[in-house]
Amino acid sequence: MDLTTSNTRTRRVPSLALIGFYALTFGITWGIVAMYILAPDWATARFGEISGSHPFFFIATWAPCISAVTLVLLFGGVSGLKSFLSRLTLWRVPLPWMLLIALGLPAVYMIGSLLKGGPLLTPLPPKGLGAMVSLTFMMLFLGPIEEFGWRGVAQPILQRHVAPLFAGMIIGTVWGIWHLPAFFLANTVFATWNFLPFLIGNITLAVLVTPLFNASRGSLLWPMLFHWQLILPIWPDAQPYDTWLYLALTVVVVWLNRNTMLRRAGAVTEVIPAAS
Repeated sequence: MDLTTSNTRTRRVPSLALIGFYALTFGITWGIVAMYILAPDWATARFGEISGSHPFFFIATWAPCISAVTLVLLFGGVSGLKSFLSRLTLWRVPLPWMLLIALGLPAVYMIGSLLKGGPLLTPLPPKGLGAMVSLTFMMLFLGPIEEFGWRGVAQPILQRHVAPLFAGMIIGTVWGIWHLPAFFLANTVFATWNFLPFLIGNITLAVLVTPLFNASRGSLLWPMLFHWQLILPIWPDAQPYDTWLYLALTVVVVWLNRNTMLRRAGAVTEVIPAAS
């Protein structure tokens, strides 16, 4: 028996595990948020008011990561988790993708803000530059951590069955719906937003990051940096123009990468990389 082949097979996360990933992710997040929507007084009295510094907020946000790590440990064990995390070290990617993250994404917010008569950058908060830097650093440990699930598990599994374009659209739709309960939660930024533009934005962004993900051979690092740029507090409010600018940018990127976006050949399909 070829032991290398046997180990690779046993470490493979099966496609049906995607159902478990979604169930656990939604169960954690929606379960926490549901307490504060359906029984706000009880939840607040027992666990404290939900806020950006509350442990439940982090657990709800990290649900995709928690689910991903659970599945990887289940099917790959500790060694599989180490291989999965090695995708954080995949830093090589063509220069245009680096420029997209470093310059393209900020340009969307700046242009969108100017179109609505706003500033190029978010004004400093009353507590000054230090508070802005601290918030920027904290953001790295919020939304980007979700990418362990969305791009770490969901994207490779979906790309076994559909072209990357459609995998991105599916993930974007699920990603948007996953946020839905937050729109009914008081004292959150989502409470003042409209869900439909948000959902369109999520689908657009999930498609936009897809060719970057495949170009980097399944890197977790680049999607995390992509996600971080989306939520950096230094970028000004550009709604609703940022949604339409991102949509236009995504159409261009998909067209330029149509040979890989519309074919499964060459797409990343493994959650746990094969041992080198």
